[in-house]
Amino acid sequence: MTITRLLVANRGEIARRVFATCRRLGISTVAVYSEPDAGALFVREADVAVALGGATPAESYLRGDAVIAAALAAGADAIHPGYGFLSENAAFAAAVAEAGLVWVGPSPEAITAMGSKIGARERMEAAGVPVLPGAHLSDGEDVAAAAARVGFPLLVKASAGGGGKGMRVVASAEALAGAVEAAQREAGSAFGDATVFLERYAPRSRHVEVQLMGDAHGTVVALHERDCSVQRRHQKVIEEAPSPAVTPALRTALCDAAVKAGEALGYTGAGTVEFLLVLPDDGSQPTDFFFLEVNTRLQVEHPVTELVTGLDLVELQLHVAAGHPLPDAVHEAPLDGWAMEARLYAEDPANDFLPVTGTLSRFAVPDGVRVDTGVESGSEISPYYDPMIAKVIAHGATREEAARRLADALARAEVQGTVTNRDFLVRVLRSEAFLGGSADTTWLDATADVAALAAPLLGPDETRAAALAAALAGAAARRAEATVLTAVPSGWRNNPAVPQSARFATAHDEELEVAYRFDRTGRQLAEPEAVVLHRVTPELVELTAGGLRRTYRVGPDAVSTPDGEAPLRELPRFTDPSAQVAAGSLTSPMPGTVLRVLVEAGATVTAGTPLLVLEAMKMEHEIVAPADGVVGALPVAAGDQVAAGQVLAVIDGD
Repeated sequence: MTITRLLVANRGEIARRVFATCRRLGISTVAVYSEPDAGALFVREADVAVALGGATPAESYLRGDAVIAAALAAGADAIHPGYGFLSENAAFAAAVAEAGLVWVGPSPEAITAMGSKIGARERMEAAGVPVLPGAHLSDGEDVAAAAARVGFPLLVKASAGGGGKGMRVVASAEALAGAVEAAQREAGSAFGDATVFLERYAPRSRHVEVQLMGDAHGTVVALHERDCSVQRRHQKVIEEAPSPAVTPALRTALCDAAVKAGEALGYTGAGTVEFLLVLPDDGSQPTDFFFLEVNTRLQVEHPVTELVTGLDLVELQLHVAAGHPLPDAVHEAPLDGWAMEARLYAEDPANDFLPVTGTLSRFAVPDGVRVDTGVESGSEISPYYDPMIAKVIAHGATREEAARRLADALARAEVQGTVTNRDFLVRVLRSEAFLGGSADTTWLDATADVAALAAPLLGPDETRAAALAAALAGAAARRAEATVLTAVPSGWRNNPAVPQSARFATAHDEELEVAYRFDRTGRQLAEPEAVVLHRVTPELVELTAGGLRRTYRVGPDAVSTPDGEAPLRELPRFTDPSAQVAAGSLTSPMPGTVLRVLVEAGATVTAGTPLLVLEAMKMEHEIVAPADGVVGALPVAAGDQVAAGQVLAVIDGD
């Protein structure tokens, strides 16, 4: 069997990732796309693209019949699902085969067996793979009794899906009912299946997963482990291979258990067996591990395995899907050095990590690291899909070298036009807990000083110098565009003592004003302190400030330096009255849908009182009162679509 034209039933960075391997192998590519993605990078890179219509996933990428019809119309002979969307949908996999197309993934039977976490637990236990104590919440079963059997603390987990959605940690019986209800609601919204179950929660643990590759000839091979312990609310932040907590003996045990799981499924293609590695209270080396789940697809973090083994996992997927046995290179895969991946998101760490939207006015990452991304300068971060901008992956001979390279690349990256978690990622990678290898799955949620980790990389003095550079670049740009008096220096005055000034808004709308003036040489600045200007263009400014000489790259929304980036938006000299909102207004942090309104106009509330629940980017977000007061206005209702910045409620503090 030969695959000549492949359709990728996905979008963004994973579509581009699969296309890259196809180009190297001489396989033609087909993209499918929604209306918001019509101008996306992955659509332009495909040899052929087919519109699915609609904006939401349900209207586009989740329409299996439309995807198969697109493959047939484009002359594709195979479909690669990527991850997410239809990648773990057994019915879709079966329909692909029934249409006479090659399915690049495990069998529908294996997907069905692992699609339910409840069924997966039972199957793995029968195969001799260790599992945590748990309970299935069947209809009519007493939840409190089931929880008592499992023991506290416990996790309420969605049986379908993943990514931390439909998951709640419960420490006591009093919190159980609310957690179950919330998890069911979120699971039903995210996966179309509200089934949840209970599982014993290990407070001190590491999340370690083993990469599997199987073929249709009965061979299943483990390609070492990855560590995904640095998580926030059960969503992975940093992934690495290998794990700093795994010894050679433990690696052998983990890989043997993963292969046992794969063989029990008759697994073909790429998959991942996830384990919970329990950390002893006495600080000794961990030895106990328990099965979590099998992901029957390529994982988001697969690049770290590729960098330490030298294998192309997508190529192996295509090789196996074409009916070939696994090559010798898979059986002899090395564990070379260390690799780390950071997920760069459009989210605001200083605002409880809420996802944000916007247009990337500039996006560039320095050479020397791998960047898997679906965006470019000018791309829009839309409310319809996951807000991940890119995966940035570094390789080094040692763990310290990989972390250093990754942190440096992120710090130097230009990511302008929207708020991101970039500075947070850099601080995590440089933190003592991470570098020391002691960060477990609860570190970010329970132990770390998240406010300190979320602080900007550039301090106040560095940000002020960046603002000064932005002001000077703006003056240079205006001079370059001048059509009259072109020989007159910028800011020329009869009275040279009068400075020019500019005002900027930082990432969180704090106002920053800088002033400057030139002496007769045009090089010496006297505001806010003695600063030497060495070079200025509309995009590059070289200054000596505070005794340090730096080059600043000025973009439309930020100023970049080797040490980090300062988001800066120049403010107009005069405000627009129509843009003002009433005092006490709570505005929507992003576009979304109002799920529930929890209060009424006229209600008295205290700081922290939940006012309404907003659904955006597949997650629920609670909007709370910022201070004590009375709900003076409530201009939205359940079901309303709201735009970013739209007023949701007004709190009268008087």
